[in-house]
Amino acid sequence: MATRYWVVSLPVQSSSSTLWSRLQESISKNSFDTPLYRFNTPDLRVGTLDSLLSLSDDLTKSNNFVEGVSHKIRRQIEELERVSGVESSGLTVDGVPVDSYLTRFAWDEAKYPTMSPLREIVDGIHVQVAKIEDDLKVRVAEYSNVRSQLNVINRKQSGSLAVRDLSNLVKPEDIVISEHLVTLLAVVPKYSQKEWTANYETMTTYVVPRSSKKLHEDNEYALFTVTLFARVADNFKTSAREKGFQIRDFEYSPEAQENCKSELERLVQDQESLRSSLLQWCYTSYGEVFSSWMHFCAVRTFAESILRYGLPPNFLAAVLAPSMKSEKKVRSILEGLCDSRNSGYWKSEDESGAMAGLGGDADTHPYVSFTINFI
Repeated sequence: MATRYWVVSLPVQSSSSTLWSRLQESISKNSFDTPLYRFNTPDLRVGTLDSLLSLSDDLTKSNNFVEGVSHKIRRQIEELERVSGVESSGLTVDGVPVDSYLTRFAWDEAKYPTMSPLREIVDGIHVQVAKIEDDLKVRVAEYSNVRSQLNVINRKQSGSLAVRDLSNLVKPEDIVISEHLVTLLAVVPKYSQKEWTANYETMTTYVVPRSSKKLHEDNEYALFTVTLFARVADNFKTSAREKGFQIRDFEYSPEAQENCKSELERLVQDQESLRSSLLQWCYTSYGEVFSSWMHFCAVRTFAESILRYGLPPNFLAAVLAPSMKSEKKVRSILEGLCDSRNSGYWKSEDESGAMAGLGGDADTHPYVSFTINFI
């Protein structure tokens, strides 16, 4: 599927069918690998010249906005599919692939009545797309918030023993709690385990002999228990710290451990639910935005053609997808199908730098032309 298309309109000198045949023949002979399609723009309400000129000033800005929202949603879809491991089935508009929707474009009269003023149609598209963008921000923020909470918990459970949550590493039988005795948890550098074993009983008085047991080990540290009289706990912590051992503050609580486990399960379920619903919403909303974008392109083609060629509307609109190496050749073909005097006029203005392209395109041509980028 091509991801970059030109939308062009050419002035009709005799009849649209004749011009279409000439365009097809020229492309077929000189750039046969360039896909070519009719772009069916309806007869829209022209209005006054002032209203067209005013609308023309806003067309590029509005197009950039609608195009930008479509790209935001597409990127969000790609991220969600990557995280979910979902294989992309291609973006669609009501089940029609987006490239086919463009190349077989048909105006939706029910949604955008052709008798409505052009400004009303453009503003309506802008409002609709802006609402979808706002909805996207809210939904993404909700999903990101749950992901952040989950990441905090996962970091606590997957960090080093010096910082991670210890509740899932300590079992009830590892802890001695009585009126006089207390069990402490020591984080010992991996290379200092022998030193710990040899010295923990003498770091202070009233340490229970042979009470230290290794519970866990990671790449940097080992986690040991030690049981001693509660009244000397502070002295032991000070002595341990002086020797490079860290005593972690820990209070064993089955209820807190169960609550943490339940919270983790809830967040995982919430994340999966929000991810799935956001992905489905993005699929649907991308189709809506893309459809609005193509209707906007039709309005833009019509308005710029009237300003370029005058009244009554008499132009041929087409969609092409030339490769990079074929662009100059296709431009030459399109220029050759324009009125020679018109073509020369635009060339001279372009060379002098005095004429800016209608709709804000950087290149100036003797015909209406703008680019649609799917990505």
